[in-house]
Amino acid sequence: MPAQRSRTSGWRRCLEQIHQRHGSIEVAIDTSDETGAGGDRGSGGDLVFRSKLINLTGDEIWICPPSALGEVIKLHPGLRLVGIIAIGQNRWKFKTTCRGETNVDGASWRGAALRLQLPASVERCQRRRDYRLDATGLALPDVTIWPLLTPQSVVQPERVNAAAFMEEQDRHDDLTGLALKEEQGLPEVGPSICGKLVNLGGGGVGLTISPDDTAILHRSSLFWTRFSLSPHVRTPVCATARLVHSHICSDKRVYTGMTFDFTYNPSNRSCVVQQIVRAIACQQKRQLATRNQAA
Repeated sequence: MPAQRSRTSGWRRCLEQIHQRHGSIEVAIDTSDETGAGGDRGSGGDLVFRSKLINLTGDEIWICPPSALGEVIKLHPGLRLVGIIAIGQNRWKFKTTCRGETNVDGASWRGAALRLQLPASVERCQRRRDYRLDATGLALPDVTIWPLLTPQSVVQPERVNAAAFMEEQDRHDDLTGLALKEEQGLPEVGPSICGKLVNLGGGGVGLTISPDDTAILHRSSLFWTRFSLSPHVRTPVCATARLVHSHICSDKRVYTGMTFDFTYNPSNRSCVVQQIVRAIACQQKRQLATRNQAA
């Protein structure tokens, strides 16, 4: 039997399979119409969330509301989103609109569900080494990873970073004169490697790194991570993370799943959550402003 060559056919069947297997899709705020945000389009501050697929109706996709460390991320009705479907090496992307929340009381899910408009069609994701989704305008944050030599040493650097974020919050939108300190001091760590932050889950992050850097994953059970959400949040996100799993992607890069670990500095959880929530709120505000200007 000849192979089916269409790259976008059967995507609805794939969605149904994900639903039957209690799987997830990925969503992000659509920034493709933004220009000049932080000086250019696609500045590296876009966040992709993994969310469980709860239900499929005739014209909607219901997913678990995106969250960060147990904090639900509120998405406003009418917000334009980018959805990503991934099965094995196949990835499709589509544009959709948030239709608000609904309550679900079913056997597999009880609670709030986020309603997304079912797209009429999808696009094939190009396999790019930098994992960017250029057609959607998304630019994923770079992330730096260090193996932790002394886990207790994260306390002071994370507290300094939290203080910098508090100063940023106090200034609100007036950031004139606020210097971004890229090197605010490090805990006791080994040599660093760089990767891409490809998604956020309920309690951790998904990263991709070069196959040449995988040896570092075996040097420690804990890592210190830092990534920027600029221009939405000027203060970089710094957090301790623990390796959970990893596998090789089709582009030969290594996908690494890590869960945040606040054992040595529990107060940093609140700072990380607030930074992520602030970044998403800023993205929503920017999209609304862009739509109002166009109108």
